[in-house]
Amino acid sequence: MNKIKIYEIDATYIKYLSTFEQHLFRNKKISQSFSRKYVGVLLEVNGFNYFAPLSSYKPKHKSLMETVDFIKIGSLAVININNMFPAPLKVCKPVIFSSIKDEHYRNLIRAEYRIIKQKSNLLIQNVSLVYNHKLLNDGKSKLSQRCNNFQLLEEKCREWK
Repeated sequence: MNKIKIYEIDATYIKYLSTFEQHLFRNKKISQSFSRKYVGVLLEVNGFNYFAPLSSYKPKHKSLMETVDFIKIGSLAVININNMFPAPLKVCKPVIFSSIKDEHYRNLIRAEYRIIKQKSNLLIQNVSLVYNHKLLNDGKSKLSQRCNNFQLLEEKCREWK
């Protein structure tokens, strides 16, 4: 996978995986009246397509420094690499900017994509670093404690029908 693209993940897959991993955000909390779209980038790790979700930029992010598992997408969004998870291609749908009806959202996602492309080498490098750190230090470091259980999620990804 040479070119980074933005994808949306099937909500059924998220619901399935979230039963195995506490760090996965649910698409919709009971108190919410809307579903959260799962939009992010796909990067290859250990023979799997790993989905790194975009999260909305919040005021608290302004004071935070980027780290190996936390990448700022300007002041528009963030990518928490520790929350990445494997996803079969059949549950990943490329976001087609021209098909987004809401002009504000379309412009936002385009702006995020421009920054993501500029940071693609950093993203690729950090995804690999975080993945390997989790495997080597499972539970022994703060970073590994923040990460999804990649090995468990890979097993559950293989079991997905």
